Amino acid sequence: MGWAGPGGPAPGREVTSRPRLGVFWGRGTLTGWPEARFVGPGVNCLGKEDEGAAWAKVGWTYCSVARVHVDTWSSLPSSHSAGGTGGGCTRAQHRLKSFRPHFLLSHQQGMIFEKLRICSMPRFVRFMHDLRPLKEDPDVVVTDLRYGTIPVKLYQPKAFSCIPRPGIVFYHGGGAVLGSLKTHHVICCHLSKKSGSVVLSVGYRRLPQHKFPVAVRDCIAATIHFLKSLNVYGVDPDRVVVCGDSVGGGVATIVCQKLLDCPDLPKIRAQILVYAILQAVDFQSPSYQQNRNIPLLNWNFAFYCWSCYLDINPSWKSTIMKGAHLPAEVWEKYSKWLGAENIPERFKKKSYRPMPREPLNEAAYLETNLALDLMNSPLIAEDEVMSQLPEACIVSCEYDLLRDHSLLFKKRLEDLGVPVTWHHMEDGFHGVLSTFDMGYLQFPCSTRILNAMVHFLNKL
Repeated sequence: MGWAGPGGPAPGREVTSRPRLGVFWGRGTLTGWPEARFVGPGVNCLGKEDEGAAWAKVGWTYCSVARVHVDTWSSLPSSHSAGGTGGGCTRAQHRLKSFRPHFLLSHQQGMIFEKLRICSMPRFVRFMHDLRPLKEDPDVVVTDLRYGTIPVKLYQPKAFSCIPRPGIVFYHGGGAVLGSLKTHHVICCHLSKKSGSVVLSVGYRRLPQHKFPVAVRDCIAATIHFLKSLNVYGVDPDRVVVCGDSVGGGVATIVCQKLLDCPDLPKIRAQILVYAILQAVDFQSPSYQQNRNIPLLNWNFAFYCWSCYLDINPSWKSTIMKGAHLPAEVWEKYSKWLGAENIPERFKKKSYRPMPREPLNEAAYLETNLALDLMNSPLIAEDEVMSQLPEACIVSCEYDLLRDHSLLFKKRLEDLGVPVTWHHMEDGFHGVLSTFDMGYLQFPCSTRILNAMVHFLNKL
Protein backbone atom coordinates (compact mmCIF):
# COMPACT_ATOMS: atom_id res chain seq x y z
CA MET A 1 0.00 0.00 0.00
CA GLY A 2 1.28 3.48 -0.83
CA TRP A 3 0.87 6.64 1.21
CA ALA A 4 -0.13 10.16 0.30
CA GLY A 5 2.92 12.36 0.62
CA PRO A 6 3.43 16.11 0.86
CA GLY A 7 3.04 16.35 -2.90
CA GLY A 8 -0.57 15.22 -2.64
CA PRO A 9 -3.66 16.67 -4.33
CA ALA A 10 -4.72 20.26 -4.07
CA PRO A 11 -6.85 21.13 -1.03
CA GLY A 12 -10.50 21.93 -1.45
CA ARG A 13 -11.33 18.94 -3.61
CA GLU A 14 -14.87 17.67 -3.00
CA VAL A 15 -15.28 13.95 -2.55
CA THR A 16 -18.38 11.95 -3.39
CA SER A 17 -20.88 11.46 -0.59
CA ARG A 18 -21.25 7.75 -1.33
CA PRO A 19 -19.45 5.56 1.21
CA ARG A 20 -16.50 3.82 -0.44
CA LEU A 21 -13.31 2.08 0.51
CA GLY A 22 -10.03 3.10 -1.00
CA VAL A 23 -6.32 3.38 -0.42
CA PHE A 24 -3.72 6.06 -0.84
CA TRP A 25 -1.37 5.33 -3.69
CA GLY A 26 1.64 7.03 -5.19
CA ARG A 27 1.77 10.80 -5.02
CA GLY A 28 -1.46 11.44 -3.20
CA THR A 29 -3.93 9.75 -5.50
CA LEU A 30 -6.82 7.63 -4.33
CA THR A 31 -7.33 4.47 -6.35
CA GLY A 32 -10.25 5.18 -8.65
CA TRP A 33 -10.33 8.86 -7.72
CA PRO A 34 -7.18 10.68 -8.85
CA GLU A 35 -6.28 13.67 -6.75
CA ALA A 36 -8.87 12.97 -4.05
CA ARG A 37 -8.00 12.89 -0.37
CA PHE A 38 -9.33 10.79 2.46
CA VAL A 39 -11.81 12.59 4.64
CA GLY A 40 -14.03 11.64 7.51
CA PRO A 41 -17.42 12.80 8.79
CA GLY A 42 -17.30 15.02 11.82
CA VAL A 43 -13.52 15.22 12.05
CA ASN A 44 -11.58 18.33 11.17
CA CYS A 45 -8.05 19.50 10.63
CA LEU A 46 -6.80 22.01 13.15
CA GLY A 47 -8.57 25.32 13.07
CA LYS A 48 -10.60 24.86 9.89
CA GLU A 49 -14.30 25.22 9.32
CA ASP A 50 -14.69 22.13 7.17
CA GLU A 51 -17.09 19.28 7.80
CA GLY A 52 -14.40 16.69 7.20
CA ALA A 53 -10.65 16.40 7.36
CA ALA A 54 -7.85 15.24 5.15
CA TRP A 55 -5.21 13.21 6.84
CA ALA A 56 -2.04 11.82 5.35
CA LYS A 57 -0.80 8.35 6.27
CA VAL A 58 -4.23 6.85 6.82
CA GLY A 59 -4.33 3.62 4.88
CA TRP A 60 -8.03 3.11 4.30
CA THR A 61 -11.05 4.95 5.56
CA TYR A 62 -14.59 6.13 5.02
CA CYS A 63 -15.12 8.92 2.50
CA SER A 64 -17.87 11.54 2.74
CA VAL A 65 -18.63 15.02 1.47
CA ALA A 66 -15.98 17.40 2.68
CA ARG A 67 -14.02 20.43 1.72
CA VAL A 68 -10.53 20.16 3.05
CA HIS A 69 -7.67 22.57 3.48
CA VAL A 70 -4.57 20.63 4.37
CA ASP A 71 -1.40 21.62 6.23
CA THR A 72 -3.05 24.63 7.87
CA TRP A 73 -2.21 24.80 11.55
CA SER A 74 -2.97 28.41 12.35
CA SER A 75 -5.41 27.63 15.15
CA LEU A 76 -2.84 25.70 17.16
CA PRO A 77 -0.83 28.42 18.88
CA SER A 78 2.89 28.88 18.88
CA SER A 79 2.76 28.55 22.67
CA HIS A 80 2.49 24.81 22.06
CA SER A 81 5.98 24.89 20.72
CA ALA A 82 8.69 22.92 22.37
CA GLY A 83 11.42 24.87 20.68
CA GLY A 84 9.72 25.25 17.33
CA THR A 85 9.93 28.40 15.26
CA GLY A 86 7.47 30.27 13.15
CA GLY A 87 6.73 29.42 9.57
CA GLY A 88 6.01 25.73 10.07
CA CYS A 89 4.61 23.10 12.41
CA THR A 90 6.02 23.14 15.94
CA ARG A 91 7.05 19.93 17.65
CA ALA A 92 3.75 19.85 19.53
CA GLN A 93 1.87 20.32 16.27
CA HIS A 94 3.78 17.42 14.75
CA ARG A 95 2.93 15.29 17.77
CA LEU A 96 -0.74 16.18 17.47
CA LYS A 97 -0.56 15.55 13.73
CA SER A 98 0.85 12.10 14.51
CA PHE A 99 -1.64 11.45 17.32
CA ARG A 100 -4.69 12.30 15.21
CA PRO A 101 -4.30 9.45 12.67
CA HIS A 102 -4.18 7.01 15.60
CA PHE A 103 -7.64 8.21 16.61
CA LEU A 104 -8.89 8.93 13.08
CA LEU A 105 -8.02 5.54 11.65
CA SER A 106 -9.97 3.61 14.28
CA HIS A 107 -12.82 6.16 14.11
CA GLN A 108 -13.17 5.87 10.34
CA GLN A 109 -12.85 2.12 10.32
CA GLY A 110 -15.57 2.08 12.96
CA MET A 111 -17.77 4.20 10.71
CA ILE A 112 -17.28 1.67 7.92
CA PHE A 113 -18.29 -1.22 10.14
CA GLU A 114 -21.27 0.77 11.42
CA LYS A 115 -22.41 1.46 7.85
CA LEU A 116 -22.03 -2.23 7.08
CA ARG A 117 -23.96 -3.04 10.28
CA ILE A 118 -21.12 -5.18 11.58
CA CYS A 119 -20.70 -3.27 14.82
CA SER A 120 -21.12 0.27 16.11
CA MET A 121 -18.39 2.87 15.71
CA PRO A 122 -18.02 3.42 19.50
CA ARG A 123 -17.64 -0.29 20.18
CA PHE A 124 -14.99 -0.68 17.47
CA VAL A 125 -13.01 2.38 18.60
CA ARG A 126 -13.05 1.18 22.20
CA PHE A 127 -11.84 -2.23 21.04
CA MET A 128 -8.94 -0.64 19.15
CA HIS A 129 -7.97 1.65 22.03
CA ASP A 130 -8.08 -1.22 24.51
CA LEU A 131 -5.58 -3.24 22.44
CA ARG A 132 -2.76 -1.26 24.00
CA PRO A 133 -1.16 -3.53 26.64
CA LEU A 134 -1.45 -2.36 30.23
CA LYS A 135 1.77 -1.34 31.92
CA GLU A 136 2.49 -2.79 35.33
CA ASP A 137 3.84 -0.55 38.06
CA PRO A 138 5.94 -2.44 40.63
CA ASP A 139 4.82 0.00 43.33
CA VAL A 140 1.06 -0.38 42.80
CA VAL A 141 -1.20 -3.40 43.27
CA VAL A 142 -4.04 -3.47 40.71
CA THR A 143 -7.10 -5.62 41.33
CA ASP A 144 -10.04 -6.18 38.98
CA LEU A 145 -13.34 -6.34 40.86
CA ARG A 146 -17.06 -6.16 40.24
CA TYR A 147 -19.51 -4.16 42.28
CA GLY A 148 -22.59 -6.11 41.33
CA THR A 149 -22.47 -5.95 37.53
CA ILE A 150 -20.20 -2.87 37.40
CA PRO A 151 -16.54 -3.60 36.62
CA VAL A 152 -14.01 -1.56 38.62
CA LYS A 153 -10.24 -1.46 39.01
CA LEU A 154 -8.71 -0.96 42.45
CA TYR A 155 -5.24 0.61 42.73
CA GLN A 156 -3.39 0.31 46.05
CA PRO A 157 0.18 1.43 46.83
CA LYS A 158 2.43 -1.46 47.85
CA ALA A 159 4.27 0.61 50.43
CA PHE A 160 3.14 -0.01 53.99
CA SER A 161 1.11 2.71 55.70
CA CYS A 162 0.38 2.79 59.43
CA ILE A 163 -2.53 5.19 58.90
CA PRO A 164 -5.56 5.01 56.61
CA ARG A 165 -4.90 6.27 53.10
CA PRO A 166 -6.79 8.86 51.06
CA GLY A 167 -9.34 7.42 48.65
CA ILE A 168 -10.05 8.50 45.08
CA VAL A 169 -13.03 7.46 42.97
CA PHE A 170 -12.07 8.04 39.34
CA TYR A 171 -14.51 8.34 36.42
CA HIS A 172 -12.87 8.19 33.01
CA GLY A 173 -13.69 10.53 30.14
CA GLY A 174 -14.69 9.82 26.55
CA GLY A 175 -18.13 11.40 26.17
CA ALA A 176 -19.79 8.15 27.31
CA VAL A 177 -18.70 6.87 23.87
CA LEU A 178 -14.97 6.26 24.17
CA GLY A 179 -12.68 5.66 27.12
CA SER A 180 -12.46 2.64 29.40
CA LEU A 181 -10.76 1.23 32.47
CA LYS A 182 -7.80 0.42 30.24
CA THR A 183 -7.37 3.81 28.57
CA HIS A 184 -7.00 5.52 31.96
CA HIS A 185 -5.02 2.76 33.66
CA VAL A 186 -1.68 4.60 33.60
CA ILE A 187 -3.29 7.76 34.96
CA CYS A 188 -4.84 5.90 37.89
CA CYS A 189 -1.56 4.10 38.61
CA HIS A 190 0.26 7.42 38.70
CA LEU A 191 -2.31 9.02 41.01
CA SER A 192 -2.17 6.08 43.41
CA LYS A 193 1.63 5.97 43.49
CA LYS A 194 2.35 9.69 43.74
CA SER A 195 -0.40 10.58 46.22
CA GLY A 196 -0.31 7.37 48.27
CA SER A 197 -4.03 6.93 47.63
CA VAL A 198 -6.33 4.00 47.07
CA VAL A 199 -7.89 4.64 43.66
CA LEU A 200 -11.12 3.07 42.43
CA SER A 201 -11.70 3.43 38.68
CA VAL A 202 -15.30 2.84 37.60
CA GLY A 203 -16.12 1.00 34.36
CA TYR A 204 -19.57 2.44 33.75
CA ARG A 205 -21.71 1.37 30.81
CA ARG A 206 -21.54 3.51 27.68
CA LEU A 207 -23.10 4.27 24.34
CA PRO A 208 -24.57 3.20 22.04
CA GLN A 209 -26.37 0.49 24.03
CA HIS A 210 -26.66 2.44 27.26
CA LYS A 211 -28.03 5.96 27.13
CA PHE A 212 -28.86 8.53 29.81
CA PRO A 213 -28.89 8.04 32.77
CA VAL A 214 -27.21 4.62 32.85
CA ALA A 215 -23.60 5.86 33.05
CA VAL A 216 -24.33 8.26 35.92
CA ARG A 217 -26.31 5.66 37.84
CA ASP A 218 -23.49 3.14 37.50
CA CYS A 219 -21.03 5.69 38.86
CA ILE A 220 -23.28 6.62 41.78
CA ALA A 221 -23.84 2.95 42.64
CA ALA A 222 -20.11 2.14 42.49
CA THR A 223 -19.25 5.17 44.61
CA ILE A 224 -21.75 4.23 47.30
CA HIS A 225 -20.38 0.68 47.33
CA PHE A 226 -16.85 2.03 47.77
CA LEU A 227 -17.89 4.45 50.53
CA LYS A 228 -19.45 1.57 52.43
CA SER A 229 -16.26 -0.51 52.10
CA LEU A 230 -13.59 2.02 53.10
CA ASN A 231 -12.45 0.01 56.09
CA VAL A 232 -11.84 -3.01 53.84
CA TYR A 233 -9.44 -0.99 51.68
CA GLY A 234 -7.82 0.95 54.51
CA VAL A 235 -9.21 4.32 53.36
CA ASP A 236 -9.64 7.35 55.60
CA PRO A 237 -13.36 8.26 55.49
CA ASP A 238 -12.45 11.94 55.92
CA ARG A 239 -10.27 11.98 52.80
CA VAL A 240 -12.34 10.59 49.94
CA VAL A 241 -12.09 12.50 46.66
CA VAL A 242 -14.08 12.12 43.44
CA CYS A 243 -12.19 12.79 40.24
CA GLY A 244 -12.70 12.65 36.49
CA ASP A 245 -11.80 14.06 33.11
CA SER A 246 -14.26 15.29 30.47
CA VAL A 247 -17.59 13.55 31.02
CA GLY A 248 -16.03 11.89 34.07
CA GLY A 249 -15.47 15.32 35.60
CA GLY A 250 -19.14 16.12 35.16
CA VAL A 251 -20.04 12.80 36.76
CA ALA A 252 -17.82 13.65 39.74
CA THR A 253 -19.84 16.80 40.43
CA ILE A 254 -23.14 15.00 39.88
CA VAL A 255 -22.10 12.35 42.40
CA CYS A 256 -21.27 15.08 44.92
CA GLN A 257 -24.69 16.66 44.42
CA LYS A 258 -26.55 13.37 44.66
CA LEU A 259 -24.81 12.27 47.85
CA LEU A 260 -25.49 15.50 49.75
CA ASP A 261 -28.66 13.93 51.14
CA CYS A 262 -26.99 10.71 52.31
CA PRO A 263 -26.00 11.36 55.96
CA ASP A 264 -25.24 7.67 56.50
CA LEU A 265 -22.30 7.84 54.05
CA PRO A 266 -18.89 9.48 54.53
CA LYS A 267 -18.84 12.98 53.04
CA ILE A 268 -16.87 13.60 49.88
CA ARG A 269 -13.81 15.66 50.87
CA ALA A 270 -13.05 17.21 47.48
CA GLN A 271 -13.67 17.00 43.73
CA ILE A 272 -11.09 17.14 40.92
CA LEU A 273 -12.51 18.17 37.56
CA VAL A 274 -10.29 18.04 34.47
CA TYR A 275 -11.85 19.87 31.48
CA ALA A 276 -15.22 18.65 32.73
CA ILE A 277 -18.56 18.59 30.90
CA LEU A 278 -20.83 20.51 33.25
CA GLN A 279 -23.82 21.65 31.23
CA ALA A 280 -25.75 20.44 28.18
CA VAL A 281 -27.83 23.57 27.63
CA ASP A 282 -25.88 26.42 26.01
CA PHE A 283 -23.67 25.97 22.96
CA GLN A 284 -23.00 29.62 22.12
CA SER A 285 -20.35 30.51 24.71
CA PRO A 286 -16.98 31.91 23.55
CA SER A 287 -15.15 28.58 23.69
CA TYR A 288 -17.76 26.93 21.46
CA GLN A 289 -17.08 29.57 18.84
CA GLN A 290 -13.31 29.73 19.24
CA ASN A 291 -12.57 26.01 19.49
CA ARG A 292 -15.31 24.36 17.47
CA ASN A 293 -12.77 22.67 15.15
CA ILE A 294 -9.88 21.96 17.51
CA PRO A 295 -8.95 18.30 18.05
CA LEU A 296 -9.55 16.07 19.81
CA LEU A 297 -13.06 17.29 20.64
CA ASN A 298 -14.67 19.33 17.88
CA TRP A 299 -18.27 20.45 17.74
CA ASN A 300 -19.39 17.66 15.41
CA PHE A 301 -18.13 14.90 17.68
CA ALA A 302 -19.39 16.68 20.79
CA PHE A 303 -22.86 16.94 19.30
CA TYR A 304 -22.71 13.28 18.26
CA CYS A 305 -22.00 12.27 21.87
CA TRP A 306 -24.65 14.66 23.25
CA SER A 307 -27.42 13.58 20.88
CA CYS A 308 -26.67 9.87 21.29
CA TYR A 309 -26.47 10.08 25.07
CA LEU A 310 -29.79 11.91 25.39
CA ASP A 311 -31.33 9.94 22.50
CA ILE A 312 -32.10 13.13 20.56
CA ASN A 313 -32.56 13.26 16.80
CA PRO A 314 -29.41 14.79 15.26
CA SER A 315 -31.57 16.79 12.84
CA TRP A 316 -31.98 19.36 15.64
CA LYS A 317 -28.31 20.30 15.43
CA SER A 318 -28.70 23.74 13.81
CA THR A 319 -31.73 24.56 15.99
CA ILE A 320 -29.74 23.81 19.13
CA MET A 321 -26.76 25.82 17.95
CA LYS A 322 -29.04 28.84 17.50
CA GLY A 323 -30.50 28.45 21.00
CA ALA A 324 -34.02 27.82 19.66
CA HIS A 325 -34.46 24.59 21.62
CA LEU A 326 -35.33 26.31 24.90
CA PRO A 327 -37.96 28.96 25.70
CA ALA A 328 -37.05 32.53 26.62
CA GLU A 329 -37.99 32.06 30.28
CA VAL A 330 -35.48 29.21 30.59
CA TRP A 331 -32.69 31.30 29.10
CA GLU A 332 -33.65 34.15 31.40
CA LYS A 333 -33.53 31.90 34.45
CA TYR A 334 -30.10 30.43 33.71
CA SER A 335 -28.36 33.34 32.00
CA LYS A 336 -27.24 34.59 35.42
CA TRP A 337 -25.04 31.49 35.58
CA LEU A 338 -24.38 30.67 31.91
CA GLY A 339 -24.12 34.14 30.38
CA ALA A 340 -20.86 35.20 28.73
CA GLU A 341 -20.64 38.12 31.15
CA ASN A 342 -19.56 35.58 33.78
CA ILE A 343 -16.47 34.71 31.73
CA PRO A 344 -13.33 36.85 32.15
CA GLU A 345 -12.74 39.28 29.30
CA ARG A 346 -9.40 37.78 28.33
CA PHE A 347 -11.20 34.66 27.17
CA LYS A 348 -13.49 36.63 24.85
CA LYS A 349 -10.94 38.60 22.87
CA LYS A 350 -10.36 35.98 20.18
CA SER A 351 -13.00 35.14 17.56
CA TYR A 352 -16.03 35.65 19.76
CA ARG A 353 -19.23 37.34 18.68
CA PRO A 354 -22.39 37.26 20.84
CA MET A 355 -25.20 35.53 18.95
CA PRO A 356 -28.90 36.41 19.35
CA ARG A 357 -31.07 33.41 20.17
CA GLU A 358 -33.75 32.51 17.68
CA PRO A 359 -37.45 32.06 18.61
CA LEU A 360 -38.42 28.83 20.31
CA ASN A 361 -38.94 25.70 18.26
CA GLU A 362 -41.48 23.91 20.45
CA ALA A 363 -40.94 20.52 18.84
CA ALA A 364 -37.22 20.77 19.56
CA TYR A 365 -37.92 21.78 23.17
CA LEU A 366 -40.15 18.78 23.76
CA GLU A 367 -37.38 16.48 22.61
CA THR A 368 -34.35 18.20 24.13
CA ASN A 369 -35.55 19.50 27.51
CA LEU A 370 -33.93 16.48 29.14
CA ALA A 371 -30.73 18.53 28.92
CA LEU A 372 -32.05 20.60 31.84
CA ASP A 373 -31.91 17.60 34.16
CA LEU A 374 -29.22 18.17 36.80
CA MET A 375 -27.78 14.76 35.96
CA ASN A 376 -26.86 16.32 32.61
CA SER A 377 -26.23 19.90 33.68
CA PRO A 378 -24.92 20.08 37.27
CA LEU A 379 -23.73 23.64 36.58
CA ILE A 380 -27.32 24.94 36.75
CA ALA A 381 -28.14 23.50 40.18
CA GLU A 382 -29.63 25.98 42.64
CA ASP A 383 -27.41 27.91 45.04
CA GLU A 384 -28.63 25.81 47.97
CA VAL A 385 -27.08 22.75 46.34
CA MET A 386 -23.95 24.37 44.92
CA SER A 387 -23.02 26.00 48.23
CA GLN A 388 -22.82 22.56 49.89
CA LEU A 389 -20.40 21.08 47.38
CA PRO A 390 -16.91 20.15 48.57
CA GLU A 391 -13.69 21.95 47.77
CA ALA A 392 -12.77 21.73 44.10
CA CYS A 393 -9.66 21.50 41.95
CA ILE A 394 -10.58 22.62 38.44
CA VAL A 395 -8.36 22.21 35.38
CA SER A 396 -9.30 24.04 32.19
CA CYS A 397 -7.57 24.09 28.80
CA GLU A 398 -7.38 27.10 26.50
CA TYR A 399 -7.99 25.16 23.27
CA ASP A 400 -10.98 23.18 24.48
CA LEU A 401 -14.54 23.37 23.22
CA LEU A 402 -15.68 22.97 26.84
CA ARG A 403 -13.29 25.48 28.41
CA ASP A 404 -16.08 27.82 29.51
CA HIS A 405 -17.79 25.07 31.50
CA SER A 406 -14.87 25.13 33.92
CA LEU A 407 -14.73 28.94 34.03
CA LEU A 408 -18.45 29.24 34.79
CA PHE A 409 -18.36 26.49 37.40
CA LYS A 410 -15.36 28.07 39.07
CA LYS A 411 -17.17 31.40 39.34
CA ARG A 412 -20.33 29.82 40.76
CA LEU A 413 -18.43 27.99 43.47
CA GLU A 414 -16.31 31.00 44.39
CA ASP A 415 -19.36 33.28 44.55
CA LEU A 416 -20.90 30.84 47.04
CA GLY A 417 -17.79 30.58 49.19
CA VAL A 418 -16.67 27.09 48.10
CA PRO A 419 -12.85 26.86 48.00
CA VAL A 420 -11.48 26.44 44.46
CA THR A 421 -8.01 25.63 43.20
CA TRP A 422 -7.83 26.50 39.50
CA HIS A 423 -5.22 25.50 36.95
CA HIS A 424 -5.55 26.83 33.41
CA MET A 425 -3.41 25.18 30.74
CA GLU A 426 -2.61 27.81 28.13
CA ASP A 427 -1.28 25.13 25.78
CA GLY A 428 -3.89 22.50 26.62
CA PHE A 429 -6.64 20.95 24.54
CA HIS A 430 -9.47 18.57 25.34
CA GLY A 431 -8.21 15.04 25.88
CA VAL A 432 -4.58 16.00 26.41
CA LEU A 433 -4.43 14.11 29.72
CA SER A 434 -4.89 10.85 27.82
CA THR A 435 -1.54 11.38 26.07
CA PHE A 436 0.29 10.84 29.36
CA ASP A 437 2.95 8.12 29.07
CA MET A 438 2.42 7.75 25.31
CA GLY A 439 6.05 8.35 24.47
CA TYR A 440 6.54 10.64 21.48
CA LEU A 441 2.82 11.39 21.42
CA GLN A 442 2.79 12.68 24.99
CA PHE A 443 2.27 16.40 25.50
CA PRO A 444 4.06 18.11 28.41
CA CYS A 445 0.70 19.57 29.42
CA SER A 446 -0.52 16.11 30.46
CA THR A 447 2.28 15.83 33.02
CA ARG A 448 1.53 19.28 34.41
CA ILE A 449 -2.12 18.37 34.84
CA LEU A 450 -1.27 15.19 36.72
CA ASN A 451 1.25 17.03 38.88
CA ALA A 452 -1.41 19.61 39.76
CA MET A 453 -3.84 16.83 40.71
CA VAL A 454 -1.26 15.10 42.90
CA HIS A 455 -0.24 18.36 44.57
CA PHE A 456 -3.89 19.10 45.38
CA LEU A 457 -4.41 15.62 46.80
CA ASN A 458 -1.30 15.79 48.96
CA LYS A 459 -2.49 19.05 50.55
CA LEU A 460 -5.81 17.61 51.71
